[in-house]
Amino acid sequence: MDGESEAMAMRSGNEPVTARSPLRLRFWLSLWGLIWAAAGTVLFSLAGRPGWAAACAVVVLLAAVDLAVVIHHIHQGPHYQPGPDIPPYEPPSRR
Repeated sequence: MDGESEAMAMRSGNEPVTARSPLRLRFWLSLWGLIWAAAGTVLFSLAGRPGWAAACAVVVLLAAVDLAVVIHHIHQGPHYQPGPDIPPYEPPSRR
């Protein structure tokens, strides 16, 4: 491999592998979506719109599953995450 393609193959340090998920934000967004979708399911059912009620029910199900996953991850506790000053690779030496 030449120098340019070797540099392109090296990790840059910002890949999704190192991405962090803000679980508290996901928790509140899932809860917000669950509440609104549940209200939509009820209101569309009362209004005689079964298609829209079913669509909202699907969103309720997805939000509930996401909420359960987020709560599970929060209960697992923090995991080691290297800080921004620690690169995920050995920096290349300058030639």
